[in-house]
Amino acid sequence: MTITDSQVHIWAADSPSRPWPAGGAARAQRPIPFEMSDLIEEMDAAGVDRAVIVPPSWEGDRNDVALAAAARYPERLAVMGRIDLAQPSATDFATWRAQPGMLGVRLTFLVGGRVDDADWFWPRAEAADLPVMIFAPGHTEELHDVARRYPNLRLIIDHLNLGTGAGIGDLERGIAPLLALADLDNVAVKLSALPCLLGPHDSPEALAPHIRRVVDAFGADRCMWGSDLSRLPRPYVEWVDAGRAGFGCLSEIETGQVMGEALARWLGWP
Repeated sequence: MTITDSQVHIWAADSPSRPWPAGGAARAQRPIPFEMSDLIEEMDAAGVDRAVIVPPSWEGDRNDVALAAAARYPERLAVMGRIDLAQPSATDFATWRAQPGMLGVRLTFLVGGRVDDADWFWPRAEAADLPVMIFAPGHTEELHDVARRYPNLRLIIDHLNLGTGAGIGDLERGIAPLLALADLDNVAVKLSALPCLLGPHDSPEALAPHIRRVVDAFGADRCMWGSDLSRLPRPYVEWVDAGRAGFGCLSEIETGQVMGEALARWLGWP
């Protein structure tokens, strides 16, 4: 089984030669940058074959560090790049995937974000056949509308669209709006960052009934395992092993889909 992590961040330090945007809404997940070498070391130790780098929002809308890593490890790393929604003319989507290692686009709408800021983007991404990963907690209904209006736009919803303050007790209620998107064939979901919902005495098996519920709704071919490694509260290998074992609730075929096959197909990453 080829194991592919659908969500990792790497970044460089905030410096005069490469400054982060002033007053950014997001804060770095670690005080010391998590770099390419750190990522590869963690992947090797946990037995992860490949990973999709999602450039973090605290660096601004730039992809240089991620693309450099993908160039260094083209068989193991790929990128879902960031764009500046305030500059519709700044990106040529027809040639976006011509950048070595670039597979698509990732959008975030955090507190105060407006999904309608991307109204110009959806038809262009659909026309260019670009898959889009999106994290927009609190905006699930808007995402349903977008997916319905653009049926050929491939949308992948990050972290079950749960806000970072969610806990295991919020899962049953929190994923209910997400399940309403399951009837749209162009929507997939990432089972990513879920260990962040666990308390100190919870085991990964506590997530099993919720994972089963999502897989039953969307199908394993639209569910993708991921970590958000740089903010995991537990050892990476624990979450990798839980996935490799199907979380105690998935069949062998479903496990292969969730742990990499579905992502490879959706992103066109053989």
